[in-house]
Amino acid sequence: MLLRNPRRELDIAGPMSVVKLLNRLELNRESVLVISGGTLVPGDAMLDDDAEIEIRPVISGGQWPTATATGRDS
Repeated sequence: MLLRNPRRELDIAGPMSVVKLLNRLELNRESVLVISGGTLVPGDAMLDDDAEIEIRPVISGGQWPTATATGRDS
């Protein structure tokens, strides 16, 4: 399989589960997204030997609305 992420490109023998791949790369499953063919791949999925995948960091932002921001009285 071909692994692409912003910093490196690796050839890794498959098939292999997403969880096993992330463990091998010492990546926390909850801090990255695994994408293949433009689709998110779940952790229990098996990646074929010829799969091309991309691993991207999870980015979150924003904040929960407060009572004032939602127009509710305190």
